[in-house]
Amino acid sequence: MRCTGVHGVRWRRIASQTGRSITVWAVSTVTMLALAALLPDFRLQSPDGDSATRIAVTAACGAGAFGILSAVVWPLLVRLFLLVPALVLGLLVFFLNGSLLLLALRVNPSGRAEAAPETAVIVAAVMSAVASATGAALAVRDDETYRRRLHRLATRSRRARPPCPTAPGLVCVQLDGVGHEVLVEAVRKGLMPTVGRWLAGGDGTRPTDGTTHPPVHRAQPTHRLTAWRTDWSSQTGASQLGILHGTSFDVPAFRWYEKDRGEVMVCNRPTSAAELQRRATLHTGDGGLLTVDGASRGNLFSGGAGEQALVLSIAIRRRGRANRSRAGYFAYFSDPANAVRTALSFLAEVAREIGQSTRARLRRQRPRVGRGGLYPVVRAFATVVERDVVVAAVMGDMLAGRTCVYADLVAYDEVAHHSGPHSRDAEKVLQRLDRSLALLERVAEHAPRPYRIVVLSDHGQSPGETFRSRYGLTLEDLVRAGCGLPVPRRAERTRSGAEARAAVRAALRRPVEEKDDHRTDRRSGPIVLASGNLGLISFPDVPHRMTKEEIDARHPALLTTLANHPGIGFLLVRSEEHGGVVLGAHGAEIPLAGLDDDPGPLARFGPGAADAVRRTHSFPHTADIMVNSAYDPADGEVLAFEEQIGSHGGLGGAQSRPFLLSPRELSAPAADDEELAGAEHIHRVLRRWLGESSGSGVPLARDVEEERAA
Repeated sequence: MRCTGVHGVRWRRIASQTGRSITVWAVSTVTMLALAALLPDFRLQSPDGDSATRIAVTAACGAGAFGILSAVVWPLLVRLFLLVPALVLGLLVFFLNGSLLLLALRVNPSGRAEAAPETAVIVAAVMSAVASATGAALAVRDDETYRRRLHRLATRSRRARPPCPTAPGLVCVQLDGVGHEVLVEAVRKGLMPTVGRWLAGGDGTRPTDGTTHPPVHRAQPTHRLTAWRTDWSSQTGASQLGILHGTSFDVPAFRWYEKDRGEVMVCNRPTSAAELQRRATLHTGDGGLLTVDGASRGNLFSGGAGEQALVLSIAIRRRGRANRSRAGYFAYFSDPANAVRTALSFLAEVAREIGQSTRARLRRQRPRVGRGGLYPVVRAFATVVERDVVVAAVMGDMLAGRTCVYADLVAYDEVAHHSGPHSRDAEKVLQRLDRSLALLERVAEHAPRPYRIVVLSDHGQSPGETFRSRYGLTLEDLVRAGCGLPVPRRAERTRSGAEARAAVRAALRRPVEEKDDHRTDRRSGPIVLASGNLGLISFPDVPHRMTKEEIDARHPALLTTLANHPGIGFLLVRSEEHGGVVLGAHGAEIPLAGLDDDPGPLARFGPGAADAVRRTHSFPHTADIMVNSAYDPADGEVLAFEEQIGSHGGLGGAQSRPFLLSPRELSAPAADDEELAGAEHIHRVLRRWLGESSGSGVPLARDVEEERAA
């Protein structure tokens, strides 16, 4: 009887799948007939005319051939085009889909169908969208079919997986750049109803004890919201390395110069990300948060996950099909319906950005930065392609029953940099991110194990105009002027540039500026790098970190020029006498050891600023001069040294206050009197939660290797 029952279920499943396929085919045939009637360059009959029956047969053959080619040939084409950049792949979607339709018409037995190339692109896009919508509508009625369809959207392991545990899994979704205050305001405005429901109470979620009882109404909130504080370097590289690998040691900024290697490190550069991950692993002796049955999606670092897609630190390696950085694109774009839908959204986002930036220029909004060139394409990739691929990958991970998933959605951060963290453009992105969270919540109902969804951010963003727009010169211009080196004429004519040159002449006891001052090669001098409102100044010809005394002897006006500039909040330099000092305006010089008693220029940056500065001072690759921009506590504004009106990377304002949104089934992130300070603290909290779910915690990577060897 049992065997008969199993066979009965199997036959019913086959019959159901066959019925859905026939229905999709019929709808596609009708769609093709309608398009042939509407588009003049698309024909399904001979020039002399055909009977209605022959035209219908031609359409049915064409729709069937297009469906088969989409299922068989399309994945091969996408795999081939993984060799090209992801942005190019997105733009090729329409061309590839249209080519498949032309091929389907060519192999049509009737030989009567034809279409112009540009028309074929339109027909293919419409047919793929209709077929996808029809299949989805039919699948919604069948949970098992819906689950299988979601499985196909994401990267899955090709090896056989062990039986899925009944203990809850953990899904961590990072909303890049969304500060605590921004999230609270978005919930208050109703922009993020899913998050609002979690915080205010509402419909229940899937039970976490492995049972399958239906959801019940829960009046109490399901999640708790906690703010945490970043290190001085409030940016994704430091925060995500600390969260995933347990240490952010020796990451002083988003980009910095390492004298011992003669190289500029940039956190979002594949070679730098790989090196930072290697150093973190050596520093902790630990593979990372995701070592045990984990998946890393869309991150800078792997976290030790066995399943990786769109991970920057492996972009320069080819460890296998499943672990290539672009493997996630294949899993998603192998379905032509996904490809067409995302490509259409991509083009719509490009148009939306062009319209929004044009409106900002016409209205002369301030502050404002340039948003031309390739930026509309970059924004569309971050807000559409990356989001769709990462969310689909996480859905697949949940349906595969993985223990821990960590994914990064970068959409808000990208838009807020150029439109502002509180702009309407950024708010629209928050609404779409909330819908992604709602989708993951629904997918969890079909997962083979219960899941606890944690949402967090790596940093916030602080608003404000750029340093250059306010003072007419860049930080590099100011540094060069303070060193007596030549600067562009536009910078010479500014008040800051003139004051800097006057300070140099006074320090060198030169009452008149001499022409010889401009004979120095423009390429010489210090290396000046920017990470939001954090600046780093290094002298590459000096092998060690210079002291204040050495800098004063070499460039007697530089530190004074910088410390007294109204756009600069404070400096950190090494001192022969005090070990390290913070410099501010009007001759303020506070030793690091005395910051608790007298914070000096750090006072306005709030609690924790002194600890953050002291920690950065201990890094081996801290720059000769660390520069933090001015900060106005009244409006929370900083001055970015980059061309960004929403920035992060240093101290000051909302950039240092990200959030952690966690289910109440998990223990509180911290005690009532304890502050969540630093990404390393978040790493320990997530490890604790994994331990609460599995009952064992996450072992170190070396322990896992020893168990495998045994």
